[in-house]
Amino acid sequence: MLNISSLPSLISPYILHTPWISIRWYGVMYVLSIIVVYLVATWRIKHEKCIITKEQFTDALIWGFIGMVIGARLLYVFIYDPSYYLANPLQIIWPFEGSAYVGLAGFSYHGGLIGAILGLLLYCKKFRIRPWDMSDLIIPVIPIGYFFGRIGNFLNDELYGRVTSVPWGMYFPSDPTGKLRHPSQLYEALLEGIVCFLILWFVRKRIKGPQLFGLYLVTYAIARIIVEFFREPDPQLGFIFGALTMGQVLSGLMLCVGLGFVFFQRKISKKTIV
Repeated sequence: MLNISSLPSLISPYILHTPWISIRWYGVMYVLSIIVVYLVATWRIKHEKCIITKEQFTDALIWGFIGMVIGARLLYVFIYDPSYYLANPLQIIWPFEGSAYVGLAGFSYHGGLIGAILGLLLYCKKFRIRPWDMSDLIIPVIPIGYFFGRIGNFLNDELYGRVTSVPWGMYFPSDPTGKLRHPSQLYEALLEGIVCFLILWFVRKRIKGPQLFGLYLVTYAIARIIVEFFREPDPQLGFIFGALTMGQVLSGLMLCVGLGFVFFQRKISKKTIV
C-alpha cells in the first residue's frame, strides 16, 4: 500500500536523464501550462465571439511571456535576495545558477505578473487594441496555467510547506531536515489554479474590464495569502512582519489594488485610452 508521506521520493524530477540530455517534469509542466492557456483562450475566441482575434492573442501572448520572464527575474533579484546579486551581478541574467536559495528558480510570481501586464500594455498600445478587450479574454483562463505550474513545483521537489503532523504530510528529498511537511505546492495548485479558474470562468460573461481584472487580483491574492501560512518561507528572508512572509506582503498589496479596480471600475474604465 502506498504511503502518501513518501510520495515525493517515489517521483523522479526527470522524465529523461542521460549524460547528454535531461528533461525535467518542471519544464514540461510549465510548457503545458502555456499550451492549455492558449487552447482555452482560442476556444473562447472561436465560440464566444471575442473582439480579439486568434492572431492578435498569439502575438500578445509572446509579448506578455517576455515581460513575465523579465519581471519575475528582476523582482526576485531586488526583493528576495539583493545582497547575493549585488555581489554576483552576472547571475542576474543567468538564473540557472545562483545562491543556495535560488537553485534553478529565482523567479517571483508577483514580478512576473507586473512584467506580463506591462508587456501586454505595450503590445496593445503599439497595435491600438483596447487593453480591457485583451484583459477580458486572458484573465478567466490564466489561473488554469497556475495549476500546471504548481504541479511542476511539486514534481521538482521545491517550494514545499512548513513542518506538520497532518496525515497527508510528506517528506521531500530536498529538505535537509527530513521532517514531515505540508505539500503546499498542491494547496497552491488547488486554490490558485482550480478555485480561481472556476470563479473567474463562472463570471466571465457577467463582469468585464477593470472589475474582472480586479476580481482576478483579489481571488489570487486571497488564495496566496492563505497558502503562505502553510508554505515554508524563503530561507534568506524568513518572516517579514511578525508571522507574515514576503509572499503575503506582496499579495496584500495585490489585494488592495484589486479591490481598487473592483470598486472604482467605472472611473478607471473611463480614463483608459490606447
